[in-house]
Amino acid sequence: MKLHRESKGTITVATLLFIIIGALAIYFLEMWSLVIILPLLVVYSLVFWFFRVPNRDILDHKENVIAPVDGKVVMIKEVEEDEFIKGKAIQVSIFMSPLNVHICRYPVSGKVVYKKYHPGKYLVAWHEKSSTENERTTVAVESLTNHQVVFRQIAGYVARRIVFYCKEGDDAKAGHEFGFIKFGSRMDVFLPLDTEIVCKIGDITKGGLDVIARMNAE
Repeated sequence: MKLHRESKGTITVATLLFIIIGALAIYFLEMWSLVIILPLLVVYSLVFWFFRVPNRDILDHKENVIAPVDGKVVMIKEVEEDEFIKGKAIQVSIFMSPLNVHICRYPVSGKVVYKKYHPGKYLVAWHEKSSTENERTTVAVESLTNHQVVFRQIAGYVARRIVFYCKEGDDAKAGHEFGFIKFGSRMDVFLPLDTEIVCKIGDITKGGLDVIARMNAE
């Protein structure tokens, strides 16, 4: 199983803790040490599972908006996007549990025209205000269909580290990686009002594969 590059520090710490706690359990509890070691082994295995990198065949897209993450669609609504679009947009939010793949992918192809990191709170990721009050990043892409598309990584109650690798001027390719969020979190995508939304609340998405909307070329 291939592991994400962001796993190195976390797995190093998890391995050291597993060895230390396991050794102490064996030393002090002897035959009862399995009561500690077995649950610890499950948690240790979940750390590896969290940082997995699945093999996915990413296609080229122009008008399709692709799910940026694995997770569950929890919100589709018209909102005011005040940071970049500065007007009304359709917000599609996808919540990721700690068991989901947490690679963050471009939802559309085009050119990165804006990026910014915002420190903030750690409200639960499904809280509506987390989009504007939590630790988050904002990226905007001028799409191949000549639309401005904004997407936002949002830290949740558990997630405390967001990384994004893109720079202004980079070519964005729908379905390809631009960042990562450690543990439970959310991704918001802000689309033009005339966008055709093809997903619905409750849908389970696979990042880089599933189409969540379509935009006609202007």
